[in-house]
Amino acid sequence: MARRLADTFTEIVDSLPDDWTDLEIDLRLADERRYVDAATYLVTCNAVPYSHYDWHFRLLVAHRFGHAAAAPAVHTALKLLDEAGLDGELAVREVRTGRAEVVQMWGRPESARRDFKRIRAQ
Repeated sequence: MARRLADTFTEIVDSLPDDWTDLEIDLRLADERRYVDAATYLVTCNAVPYSHYDWHFRLLVAHRFGHAAAAPAVHTALKLLDEAGLDGELAVREVRTGRAEVVQMWGRPESARRDFKRIRAQ
């Protein structure tokens, strides 16, 4: 039996340090004829159509913030591929760590800044 995409993704995310912020993964389908089927499931995580050396999609994943899909959304989309019988493989292309969210607090009172930090720390 082929390795499940959702399980592979979980292993990838679990192996990352806690301060990872962005993750780029390429997905190659085993059966290119099912490209449209895969695209239908992957639309939920904004997968980018991609054709670089037989890789079909690029998955952009954000950890706590950013302009990418949340890891649970990507996991769910890959689980849908698994359930539909679409086989493939994942390749990690880039992981970024140690970045921090920048929030403009100019002009806000100190109480608003404290509340913001308290809420984010939960």
